[in-house]
Amino acid sequence: MFHQDSIVALATPSGAGAIAVIRISGPDAIVHGCSVFKSVKGKNLTQQRSHTLHLGHIIDGEKILDEVLMSLFKAPHSYTGENTIEISCHGSPYIQQQIIQLLLRKGCRMANAGEFTLRAFLNGKIDLSQAEAVADLIASDNEASHQIAMQQMRGGFSNEIAKLRQELLNFASLIELELDFAEEDVAFADRTQFHALLNRIELVLKRLIDSFAVGNVIKNGIPVAIVGEPNVGKSTLLNALLNEERAIVSEIAGTTRDTIEDELVIGGIGFRFIDTAGIRKTEDLVESIGIRKTFEKIEQAQVVVFLIDGSQLTVDNSNLSQVKLELEKIRNQFPLKPLVVIGNKADQLNEPEINNIKIQIPDILLLSAKENIGIDDLKNLLLSFVNTGALRNNETIVTNTRHYDSLLKALEGIQQVKFGLQSQLPSDLIAIDIKEALYHFGLITGQVTNDELLGNIFANFCIGK
Repeated sequence: MFHQDSIVALATPSGAGAIAVIRISGPDAIVHGCSVFKSVKGKNLTQQRSHTLHLGHIIDGEKILDEVLMSLFKAPHSYTGENTIEISCHGSPYIQQQIIQLLLRKGCRMANAGEFTLRAFLNGKIDLSQAEAVADLIASDNEASHQIAMQQMRGGFSNEIAKLRQELLNFASLIELELDFAEEDVAFADRTQFHALLNRIELVLKRLIDSFAVGNVIKNGIPVAIVGEPNVGKSTLLNALLNEERAIVSEIAGTTRDTIEDELVIGGIGFRFIDTAGIRKTEDLVESIGIRKTFEKIEQAQVVVFLIDGSQLTVDNSNLSQVKLELEKIRNQFPLKPLVVIGNKADQLNEPEINNIKIQIPDILLLSAKENIGIDDLKNLLLSFVNTGALRNNETIVTNTRHYDSLLKALEGIQQVKFGLQSQLPSDLIAIDIKEALYHFGLITGQVTNDELLGNIFANFCIGK
């Protein structure tokens, strides 16, 4: 799998800009760089030290394509572990393409998606989970996802897994040694220490598996469905949260006939708000389709915000009773979803009316979306549903579905080993279960891998990284 050719790609986003960076990596990267670069001081790049910058021109025969800065990184002290050149040129798309085409003619080939990071992995510069964290870091769009990706890229998750795997591997070696002396009936592995190790590994694996519930929503954003009857102010609330006119607002009931989605970062956590069609009985075909989609979005949401027109709760007690009945239906239908009850149009209520509503519905949050009153209280309440303790303590949080699956299978293997010890199974059977657990540990960090797995992972990378 180790490639001997040199690859080239644009490392910055395509399009016009102040500068662009073109990256070359491979055994002959410096040679290829020299073939198109003329230093203003007449320097020969092959004779220069690693991690140096050189001003000069990219030349195609007698033609000068651009004035550039050439960055030189010599193996193994580079991102990929290979000789690497980075050309900082002017950001004209024409210049970018002219330089890349020139390098292709000189013997480079276009890099595949994620091939620079793949080479870094193959050359032992990073492990597989760190490589995946590179893609997560590029995709991070809020503080929390950035923090998790940085922690994983620095090797926090890898180190924890590698330590557990090594300790398990040490005991596996002793078990294998016992098999070589089966006729002498000797025990090299202390079963008490081994059982304690398995308990510790099981505890760590369960903690990492549990962290996925938090990590997954942080990475992908927390979907919040805003539901309620027509004309209670759902679209106004969405606009107030986003601080822009995202949804159409009118006095006509049933204005929103389809779901409207947008994202907002609160306290470093991404929330994806979904404004839904008002729930009511209707003969309108289009509106009824929108209402059906509302219930689909509630199914997909992590948090449900149920909006009530607070001004209507004071008209008579029958409205209050009806609202309490609707809330009970949603709680029964979606018992595991956090339900935020909001009374909108609180600016139209007096103190006795507010107190009466809070007595009837104790967990209600009263606000005014139109007047932007209480919006910050809602944001703080939504943030409270996310367990940010692990994030604040810089603990390892699992965000990758592949890692989650491997951790589950590793835990299953560890539990099988524990069962074997407790049942006093022969060492050869215990050794099989240990190897199974070690296999799944190795899949996470890349000690165990194959072309198909690597292809699936790096296919999601951008070209040039």
